[in-house]
Amino acid sequence: MLLSTRYYSVKSRSTAALVCRRPSKATNGSNAVAASFSTMIASMLRDPSLIDDHRVRHGGAEDDDGDDSSFFEVVDPGSSSGRDVVARVRRMGREDASRAIERANAALVGWRDGTTASRRSSLLYGWSSLIRENSDDIALIMTCESGKPLHESRGEVEYGASFLDYYAAEALRPNSAGGGFVCPTPFAAAPGGVGGMPRGRILAMNEAVGVCGLITPWNFPIAMITRKAGPALAAGCTVVLKPSDLTPLTAVTLSVLADRAGMPKGVFELITSDGKSTAEVGEEMCTNPTVRKISFTGSTPVGKLLMRMSSDTVKRLSLELGGNAAFIVFEDADIDLAVNGAMASKFRNAGQTCVCADRFVVHRSVEGEFVSKLADRVRRLNVGHGTKDGVAMGPVISAAQVKILKEKVDAAILEGATCVVGGSPLTDLGPNYFSPTILTNVRTSSSIWHAETFGPIAAVRTFDTEEEAISLANDTRTGLASYFFTRDMSRIFRVSAALENGIVGVNEGIISTASAPFGGVKESGLGREGSSVGINEYLETKYVFLNA
Repeated sequence: MLLSTRYYSVKSRSTAALVCRRPSKATNGSNAVAASFSTMIASMLRDPSLIDDHRVRHGGAEDDDGDDSSFFEVVDPGSSSGRDVVARVRRMGREDASRAIERANAALVGWRDGTTASRRSSLLYGWSSLIRENSDDIALIMTCESGKPLHESRGEVEYGASFLDYYAAEALRPNSAGGGFVCPTPFAAAPGGVGGMPRGRILAMNEAVGVCGLITPWNFPIAMITRKAGPALAAGCTVVLKPSDLTPLTAVTLSVLADRAGMPKGVFELITSDGKSTAEVGEEMCTNPTVRKISFTGSTPVGKLLMRMSSDTVKRLSLELGGNAAFIVFEDADIDLAVNGAMASKFRNAGQTCVCADRFVVHRSVEGEFVSKLADRVRRLNVGHGTKDGVAMGPVISAAQVKILKEKVDAAILEGATCVVGGSPLTDLGPNYFSPTILTNVRTSSSIWHAETFGPIAAVRTFDTEEEAISLANDTRTGLASYFFTRDMSRIFRVSAALENGIVGVNEGIISTASAPFGGVKESGLGREGSSVGINEYLETKYVFLNA
């Protein structure tokens, strides 16, 4: 889950005043929701209707009793308290999910069979255009609920829209829904005969899988939605989306804009739930036989749980799960280029992506230069609230994650690691901030080495031979991404082939784009997202023998 480098040039207007404020205490009912938004975000937005009060209250549910317990709070992790309420969103449960699935199923035939590929393409282009037109507002909403710096949020809006553009075009390709191929048969014109025209034709036809359940994480609130919904809708599937309870507002804005783009009712359903109801919503999506595919981005343990729950109905699965990326710096590397790559890969979104470099494997002869230059860059990182000008890194998502990071750093130091930079929470900014950190001499037995970090900590150890570097990189049960830096072309091909990962960056720290297949091996998941491969995840192949 990462941003293409070309989106880092997106410019922003001054945002010094756009710091999310604590709202007044809300009361029950729709007026309370409206007041909460007018206090928090709506006054800052160019188009306040993007956060539609009805949608936030109901999230697509058909009834609302106004009970305050049926709402959950969305908080700003970057606030000084770490808990400032941004908004209150409807808590939906199993019955809501079941009704959303029914609506998606009712819309399926009209979308799959009654809508041309050209029309689906046009709707996706229209959706992406509206997203771009509202990029500043969407970015502000995203920053206030996820904590990432505003320039990263703006970059993600463009990145997310690019998936809709890509799959709008892909909807028209011969390998999309309605496409396929024809091939000759081995059958003679008459049983036992030879020569003459073959009997019949083999037709292979691509068809939409059906209703798809999409479950997305908080760390990329828009891109993970469009990367799944884009190919699903292009293929003729209808979708039921369950976004993270930490970042539902970005999903609400996408739903609003999908409606404005003319998306038919039931084609894009949204379910909002929190910790009290997410388990039952997920279970309904996985066990309901109407849902024919689940696409999930998140942790490996949750992915395994969804696999088990989906097995009784033998669903198609796309799983983009955890990583623990290695970042190898060989002795012939361009060190300045490697440092640039490390900064982009490690500290973007405060290190909270599945493809962030966690384990830095550096040749002994260049470790000193690499660590020194990296430390100099890290010390200059401006950490703070994502809406403030000049901020390069925001908070991690919660105080609980800060505690985990601190425990991992302390354990590594006790085992012999050296803390070069950082290593502690930044409590003066709030409970959810952790200093960007570099550790050297990290042991492979350390918890910070053998498990995904999900925080702004670079763990460094040295190697002496190419074989040792590859062994260290592959010594993990996950296999999402890895990176290495070298000038040796022969080594580039050797190491790329030897690394057990679905994604490999060579002399580059950020490598994702809509036109590239994204996904992992081993316990990092199943399937691919992006590129022409991505739409195949939402298609079934039907074989028809035509004897005519």
